[in-house]
Amino acid sequence: MIFKKLAELTHVDHYLVVGLGNPGREYEMTRHNIGFLVLDRLAKRWGVEINKYKFKALMGEYRKPHGKVILVKPQTFMNLSGNAVRSFIQFYKPTNEQVLVIFDDLDLPFGSLRIRKSGGSSGQKGMKSIIEQLGTEGFPRIRVGIGRPPGKMNSVDFILNKFRTSETSDLDLILDKGADAVDYFLTDGIEAAMNRFNGSVLENE
Repeated sequence: MIFKKLAELTHVDHYLVVGLGNPGREYEMTRHNIGFLVLDRLAKRWGVEINKYKFKALMGEYRKPHGKVILVKPQTFMNLSGNAVRSFIQFYKPTNEQVLVIFDDLDLPFGSLRIRKSGGSSGQKGMKSIIEQLGTEGFPRIRVGIGRPPGKMNSVDFILNKFRTSETSDLDLILDKGADAVDYFLTDGIEAAMNRFNGSVLENE
Protein backbone atom coordinates (compact mmCIF):
# COMPACT_ATOMS: atom_id res chain seq x y z
CA MET A 1 0.00 0.00 0.00
CA ILE A 2 2.87 2.36 0.87
CA PHE A 3 4.61 1.58 -2.41
CA LYS A 4 1.39 2.29 -4.32
CA LYS A 5 1.04 5.70 -2.68
CA LEU A 6 4.68 6.53 -3.43
CA ALA A 7 4.17 5.56 -7.07
CA GLU A 8 1.13 7.82 -7.28
CA LEU A 9 3.06 10.73 -5.78
CA THR A 10 6.02 10.35 -8.15
CA HIS A 11 3.96 9.72 -11.30
CA VAL A 12 4.37 12.45 -13.93
CA ASP A 13 1.90 12.84 -16.76
CA HIS A 14 3.53 13.28 -20.16
CA TYR A 15 1.84 15.57 -22.65
CA LEU A 16 2.98 15.30 -26.25
CA VAL A 17 2.64 18.45 -28.37
CA VAL A 18 3.55 17.84 -32.00
CA GLY A 19 4.01 20.55 -34.61
CA LEU A 20 4.02 19.37 -38.22
CA GLY A 21 6.33 20.65 -40.94
CA ASN A 22 9.26 19.80 -43.19
CA PRO A 23 12.90 19.97 -42.07
CA GLY A 24 15.41 22.18 -43.84
CA ARG A 25 16.08 25.89 -44.22
CA GLU A 26 14.19 26.12 -47.51
CA TYR A 27 10.92 25.20 -45.80
CA GLU A 28 11.28 27.36 -42.67
CA MET A 29 8.68 30.05 -43.42
CA THR A 30 6.38 28.10 -45.72
CA ARG A 31 2.66 27.63 -45.10
CA HIS A 32 3.07 23.87 -44.68
CA ASN A 33 5.38 24.52 -41.70
CA ILE A 34 2.97 26.53 -39.59
CA GLY A 35 2.85 23.66 -37.06
CA PHE A 36 6.60 24.05 -36.56
CA LEU A 37 6.20 27.83 -36.28
CA VAL A 38 3.54 27.64 -33.55
CA LEU A 39 5.70 25.19 -31.60
CA ASP A 40 8.73 27.47 -31.95
CA ARG A 41 6.69 30.41 -30.64
CA LEU A 42 5.57 28.36 -27.64
CA ALA A 43 9.11 27.14 -26.94
CA LYS A 44 10.46 30.70 -27.06
CA ARG A 45 7.79 31.80 -24.59
CA TRP A 46 8.75 28.96 -22.23
CA GLY A 47 12.49 29.38 -22.68
CA VAL A 48 12.82 25.88 -24.13
CA GLU A 49 15.19 24.73 -26.87
CA ILE A 50 13.79 22.19 -29.35
CA ASN A 51 17.16 20.83 -30.29
CA LYS A 52 17.53 17.28 -28.96
CA TYR A 53 17.35 14.61 -31.69
CA LYS A 54 15.31 11.57 -30.72
CA PHE A 55 13.12 9.12 -32.63
CA LYS A 56 13.70 10.95 -35.95
CA ALA A 57 12.50 14.25 -34.47
CA LEU A 58 13.74 17.35 -32.70
CA MET A 59 12.36 17.62 -29.18
CA GLY A 60 12.37 19.80 -26.10
CA GLU A 61 10.92 19.36 -22.61
CA TYR A 62 9.05 21.72 -20.35
CA ARG A 63 7.78 20.94 -16.88
CA LYS A 64 4.43 22.38 -15.86
CA PRO A 65 2.76 21.90 -12.45
CA HIS A 66 0.51 19.15 -13.81
CA GLY A 67 3.10 17.26 -15.83
CA LYS A 68 5.92 17.25 -18.34
CA VAL A 69 5.31 18.59 -21.86
CA ILE A 70 7.30 17.04 -24.70
CA LEU A 71 7.53 19.34 -27.74
CA VAL A 72 8.14 17.40 -30.96
CA LYS A 73 9.04 18.47 -34.50
CA PRO A 74 9.27 15.34 -36.72
CA GLN A 75 12.24 15.44 -39.10
CA THR A 76 11.03 12.68 -41.42
CA PHE A 77 9.38 15.08 -43.90
CA MET A 78 5.65 15.58 -43.68
CA ASN A 79 4.38 12.35 -45.26
CA LEU A 80 6.15 10.15 -42.67
CA SER A 81 5.37 12.21 -39.55
CA GLY A 82 3.51 9.28 -37.98
CA ASN A 83 6.70 7.23 -37.61
CA ALA A 84 8.22 9.71 -35.16
CA VAL A 85 4.96 10.34 -33.30
CA ARG A 86 4.34 6.63 -32.77
CA SER A 87 7.83 6.18 -31.28
CA PHE A 88 7.31 9.06 -28.84
CA ILE A 89 3.95 7.68 -27.74
CA GLN A 90 5.40 4.21 -27.21
CA PHE A 91 8.21 5.67 -25.09
CA TYR A 92 6.40 8.31 -23.00
CA LYS A 93 3.02 6.55 -22.92
CA PRO A 94 0.65 9.54 -22.88
CA THR A 95 -3.06 8.87 -23.18
CA ASN A 96 -4.75 9.80 -26.47
CA GLU A 97 -6.17 12.88 -24.74
CA GLN A 98 -2.62 14.01 -23.85
CA VAL A 99 -1.43 14.09 -27.47
CA LEU A 100 -1.96 17.38 -29.34
CA VAL A 101 -1.03 17.85 -33.01
CA ILE A 102 -0.76 21.27 -34.71
CA PHE A 103 -0.97 21.44 -38.50
CA ASP A 104 -1.88 23.61 -41.48
CA ASP A 105 -5.29 23.40 -43.13
CA LEU A 106 -6.11 24.58 -46.65
CA ASP A 107 -9.86 24.46 -46.01
CA LEU A 108 -9.78 27.05 -43.23
CA PRO A 109 -9.36 30.76 -43.97
CA PHE A 110 -6.00 32.32 -43.22
CA GLY A 111 -6.02 33.37 -39.58
CA SER A 112 -8.48 30.75 -38.32
CA LEU A 113 -7.93 28.21 -35.57
CA ARG A 114 -10.00 25.06 -35.21
CA ILE A 115 -9.45 22.87 -32.15
CA ARG A 116 -11.04 19.42 -32.09
CA LYS A 117 -10.98 16.37 -29.80
CA SER A 118 -10.66 14.02 -32.77
CA GLY A 119 -11.36 13.77 -36.47
CA GLY A 120 -9.91 12.96 -39.85
CA SER A 121 -6.77 14.26 -41.52
CA SER A 122 -8.50 17.08 -43.47
CA GLY A 123 -6.38 15.90 -46.41
CA GLN A 124 -3.14 16.84 -44.64
CA LYS A 125 -0.50 14.19 -45.38
CA GLY A 126 1.27 14.46 -42.02
CA MET A 127 -1.95 13.95 -40.11
CA LYS A 128 -2.86 11.09 -42.42
CA SER A 129 0.45 9.42 -41.55
CA ILE A 130 -0.10 9.89 -37.81
CA ILE A 131 -3.63 8.45 -37.95
CA GLU A 132 -2.37 5.45 -39.93
CA GLN A 133 0.53 4.79 -37.54
CA LEU A 134 -1.55 5.18 -34.39
CA GLY A 135 -4.59 3.36 -35.75
CA THR A 136 -6.95 6.00 -34.37
CA GLU A 137 -8.32 9.48 -35.07
CA GLY A 138 -9.09 9.96 -31.38
CA PHE A 139 -6.57 12.57 -30.28
CA PRO A 140 -6.79 16.39 -30.03
CA ARG A 141 -5.56 18.66 -32.79
CA ILE A 142 -5.26 22.34 -33.67
CA ARG A 143 -5.89 23.13 -37.32
CA VAL A 144 -4.35 26.44 -38.38
CA GLY A 145 -5.98 27.94 -41.46
CA ILE A 146 -3.74 28.96 -44.35
CA GLY A 147 -6.51 29.55 -46.92
CA ARG A 148 -6.86 28.32 -50.47
CA PRO A 149 -4.36 29.02 -53.29
CA PRO A 150 -5.21 32.02 -55.48
CA GLY A 151 -6.54 31.54 -59.00
CA LYS A 152 -5.39 28.31 -60.62
CA MET A 153 -2.30 27.91 -58.46
CA ASN A 154 -1.49 24.31 -57.57
CA SER A 155 -2.17 23.41 -53.92
CA VAL A 156 1.26 21.80 -53.47
CA ASP A 157 3.01 24.89 -54.80
CA PHE A 158 0.89 27.05 -52.50
CA ILE A 159 1.61 25.21 -49.26
CA LEU A 160 5.34 25.00 -50.03
CA ASN A 161 5.57 28.73 -50.77
CA LYS A 162 6.63 31.19 -48.11
CA PHE A 163 4.11 33.56 -46.58
CA ARG A 164 3.70 36.82 -48.47
CA THR A 165 5.15 39.99 -46.99
CA SER A 166 1.61 41.34 -46.57
CA GLU A 167 0.78 38.34 -44.36
CA THR A 168 3.71 38.56 -41.96
CA SER A 169 2.14 40.97 -39.44
CA ASP A 170 -0.99 38.80 -39.25
CA LEU A 171 1.16 35.68 -39.06
CA ASP A 172 2.83 36.99 -35.92
CA LEU A 173 -0.57 37.32 -34.25
CA ILE A 174 -1.67 33.87 -35.47
CA LEU A 175 1.43 32.24 -33.98
CA ASP A 176 0.85 34.01 -30.67
CA LYS A 177 -2.77 32.85 -30.56
CA GLY A 178 -1.77 29.33 -31.55
CA ALA A 179 0.74 29.23 -28.69
CA ASP A 180 -1.94 30.62 -26.35
CA ALA A 181 -4.30 27.85 -27.43
CA VAL A 182 -1.75 25.13 -26.67
CA ASP A 183 -1.02 26.61 -23.25
CA TYR A 184 -4.75 26.90 -22.52
CA PHE A 185 -5.33 23.30 -23.61
CA LEU A 186 -2.63 22.08 -21.21
CA THR A 187 -3.94 24.14 -18.31
CA ASP A 188 -7.72 24.21 -18.76
CA GLY A 189 -8.50 21.28 -21.06
CA ILE A 190 -9.79 20.73 -24.58
CA GLU A 191 -13.34 22.02 -24.07
CA ALA A 192 -12.17 25.33 -22.62
CA ALA A 193 -9.62 25.74 -25.42
CA MET A 194 -12.26 25.06 -28.08
CA ASN A 195 -14.66 27.59 -26.59
CA ARG A 196 -12.03 30.28 -26.32
CA PHE A 197 -9.98 29.92 -29.50
CA ASN A 198 -12.09 28.37 -32.26
CA GLY A 199 -12.73 30.91 -34.99
CA SER A 200 -10.83 33.72 -36.70
CA VAL A 201 -7.91 35.18 -34.82
CA LEU A 202 -7.92 38.28 -37.03
CA GLU A 203 -11.58 39.22 -36.52
CA ASN A 204 -10.95 39.63 -32.79
CA GLU A 205 -8.43 42.40 -33.33
